[in-house]
Amino acid sequence: MSNTTLAYIYGLLAVLLWSTVATAFKIALGYFTPLQLVFVAVITSIFALSMIVIAQGHFGLIAKQFIKQPLFYLFTGLLNPFLYYYVLFEAYDLLPAQQALSLNYTWAILLPILAVPLLGHKQTKVDVMAAFIAYSGVYVIASSGNLTSFNFDSPTGIAFVLSSTVIWCLYWVINTKDDGDAIVSLLLSFLIGLPFVTAAMMLHQPIEAISWSALAAGMYVGLFEMGLTFVLWLMALKTTNKTSNITTLVFLTPVLSVALISVILKEQITVSTYIGLCFILTGLILQKALPKLIQKPMPMLVHKLMSKVKQ
Repeated sequence: MSNTTLAYIYGLLAVLLWSTVATAFKIALGYFTPLQLVFVAVITSIFALSMIVIAQGHFGLIAKQFIKQPLFYLFTGLLNPFLYYYVLFEAYDLLPAQQALSLNYTWAILLPILAVPLLGHKQTKVDVMAAFIAYSGVYVIASSGNLTSFNFDSPTGIAFVLSSTVIWCLYWVINTKDDGDAIVSLLLSFLIGLPFVTAAMMLHQPIEAISWSALAAGMYVGLFEMGLTFVLWLMALKTTNKTSNITTLVFLTPVLSVALISVILKEQITVSTYIGLCFILTGLILQKALPKLIQKPMPMLVHKLMSKVKQ
């Protein structure tokens, strides 16, 4: 099997698993409060990531990477898993899954915008245009299509989900400063974040009893949102010789997710969700594709036509 084929297999597996998590979130939140779900999922993810690190022979890197920059991992652990997943699960608890999923997907638009003040990147016209289009879609979804009413069904839920995109982007911006093993770094963040998750859960609503179905739902979230799927995605990126082909697969995730939400959760997908999601995906595609198209030389026919226009 060629590396290209293997990369696509890893990438498609990751995308398929990520497509199920919005549905899994809503099912699991039927058993748990948001903090309880974070607690169960983080413990599951720590176990899975630990097994992977041990299998890779990188167990010794855990202490080395932590000693090198302990404050860095303290900060990343606070952001992810603690703050990010608490805020995200609160959003899913308050909103229909279709809305929370679509709005959360705008993190990819926000990331290059935050990179301007935080990393010193240059703001491009393409980024501004993509953001305008994508956040127009956010408004369509948040207002349920009532564009002139400025009336949101759950302003708190909208605030939570958009806040989660900021936290997620901050986490990845900070991670640009990390030169350690990516899986070990993720494990360290989860190990350090766990005490904060545990303390917050114990203060609000400790888990008193748990059924097997509840445990299975929480573990599914931990394995396929936080743990194994991230590793599959890294393997896809490392195996491929053309990263852009693999990253394009991510655009399948919200489409498949909406289909699963409709079939499994029986949510009636609204017209505003379809329209808003189209806006968001259009913004993402433009952000990814337009700079490459601009850099390419014009086809000869277009070049001749442009020359005649100038004359």
